[in-house]
Amino acid sequence: MNNGLLIRLSGWYFSRKALPYWGVLLIDCLVIFCSYLISFYILNGGSWFLHRLGSCVLGSCVCVVIYAAFFRILHTYTGIIRYSSFVDMYRVVGAMMAASAVTWVLQWSLHVMKLGSSVFLMPKTRSIVIVFFFGTLLLCLERLMVKAVYDLVRENGTKMAFVYGVREGGISIAKSIRSQEPRKYRLRGFISPNGELNGLLLMGVKVYPDDDALLLRMLQMNIDALIVSPLQSDTFRNRTALIDGLLQNGIKILMMPPAEEWDGKSDFLEDRMHEVDIEDLLPRKKIEVDMDAIGALLKGKKILITGAAGSIGSEMVRQVAKYSPEQMILIDQAETPMHDIRLMMARQFSYVNSQTIVTSIANQPRMEHIFKEYRPDYVFHAAAYKHVPMMEDNPSEAVQNNIYGTRVIADLSVKYGTKKFVMVSTDKAVNPTNVMGCSKRICEIYCQSLNKAIVEGKVKGETQFVTTRFGNVLGSNGSVIPLFREQIKNGGPVTVTHPDIIRFFMLISEACKLVLEAGTFGKGGEIFVFDMGDPVKIVDLAKRMISLSHAKNVDIVFTGLRDGEKLYEEVLNDSESTKPTFHPKIKIASVREYDYADACRNEERLLAASRTYDDMEIVKIMKEIVPEFKSRHSKYEVLDVKD
Repeated sequence: MNNGLLIRLSGWYFSRKALPYWGVLLIDCLVIFCSYLISFYILNGGSWFLHRLGSCVLGSCVCVVIYAAFFRILHTYTGIIRYSSFVDMYRVVGAMMAASAVTWVLQWSLHVMKLGSSVFLMPKTRSIVIVFFFGTLLLCLERLMVKAVYDLVRENGTKMAFVYGVREGGISIAKSIRSQEPRKYRLRGFISPNGELNGLLLMGVKVYPDDDALLLRMLQMNIDALIVSPLQSDTFRNRTALIDGLLQNGIKILMMPPAEEWDGKSDFLEDRMHEVDIEDLLPRKKIEVDMDAIGALLKGKKILITGAAGSIGSEMVRQVAKYSPEQMILIDQAETPMHDIRLMMARQFSYVNSQTIVTSIANQPRMEHIFKEYRPDYVFHAAAYKHVPMMEDNPSEAVQNNIYGTRVIADLSVKYGTKKFVMVSTDKAVNPTNVMGCSKRICEIYCQSLNKAIVEGKVKGETQFVTTRFGNVLGSNGSVIPLFREQIKNGGPVTVTHPDIIRFFMLISEACKLVLEAGTFGKGGEIFVFDMGDPVKIVDLAKRMISLSHAKNVDIVFTGLRDGEKLYEEVLNDSESTKPTFHPKIKIASVREYDYADACRNEERLLAASRTYDDMEIVKIMKEIVPEFKSRHSKYEVLDVKD
């Protein structure tokens, strides 16, 4: 009860404004005054002290004036005591040394001149030395005790936390959580993933090893949260047993922004900390990209981005805008998302000259007007219909938007002198089993054959065409992760098409960086494929997301493969091989070359068929253009030639 009363009284005191400067100075002077009186008493005895009390008091008052002057000169009392630091302690020690020296000089001078003893008694050398040590100790203890009580009050009700990592990132996080107001977490220890500093004290708390006993240790110490340093996120991501144990026992896992967003010096702000999400835990290796070199190529250029309001397109907008292009022309047919992009550009990149245009890439007259007016140096083509089931049911739209739209943009890029055209493709274009994947493969063929025709002089122009091919990006619109989140939020069930289905995943930011690097450094005609890391079983992804949400009784239901869906995706055809490039995560696919004239004739046939809206006829022509297109779980399987 006494402890509770002390905490309540301390809380009342610290809820008030800081003690005024004069109050701190008065307390410090009182400490010096009492120290001198005590030194007189200790050195001369009680009876002598009482007999000369008046002279001792006057002598102490003279000394206090000297000390107060040096407290004023060195500003020892201007800081807020509850926030005292070593700098404040150094000032106290410096003021005490200087004041003691001056007091000794005054005492010696009065002694030589035989003055003062009848009116006030100046302290002897021993007394000055005692006061220096005793007074310095008391003044420092005064500040440390106030700080300790304040920290105790702040930590009342706070949650216990470990920091995962003992390098700069972990130390920066620890400093930030100790300085935050109001304090939410109390630092109880560090975890050393690599065994550094095990058993030692760091910032006053112990460093523990990242071993099999870690979870039990955290439970015994009633740890509420584990805060992961961004410099150790890749290591932590692979500690699947520990992660599962933490989630099952209700211990929060808190993540910080990626290490590349930190300058290595400033503290991590607590408000940027977020509870762990599935994107933080999927196994992947960090992708390093030389963004400065990319930025040097894009700076001062006119950049056109199609599909600018989509998941990949909007991220590319943000990354390109950082490098101060001369102008950005942003195109998408989705009005509301484009309005959001316009607001984002005005808010974050007001210094960039950007044009947000709502139109379809298949609107040839409008697109020609845009190219004629802006004449972009670089085109990043991310616009496409991408949902497999939707395109299975609407093949005419896949042809008119994906295939014809790409041809419109590609032809205009050549006509108006674009230096480089970069198309975003998909791993579904490899051995396609659905209309969407096949439409993207036909886009690849057209761009590659047009580049070849330019190189051979059959088409006049200088545009270089580059294709980038990769798999699923985490959290993109319509992907499984947002779908699972919504299903879990609604209490389930979570729907997975097949227990063995697997997919490759990559962060949107990482995918866009690779697109920019491949696009800017490609020479033309290449199809770049990205190393997507290890595949992930979708059912495992669903289970982990349910655990992260702390949801109870959420079932997983298998619904069967959708029309055109594969159990696994490929980034290469069986007949394709790869060649290394300037980046270890990017390879060049060695694919079959196509004649440009044939590609044009095939697209004309396909476009004409699309205007009849005869789904079977459209898909039949697509299969003729791309013989490896074999439908699965689809009504179009009847069109496939049986082996």
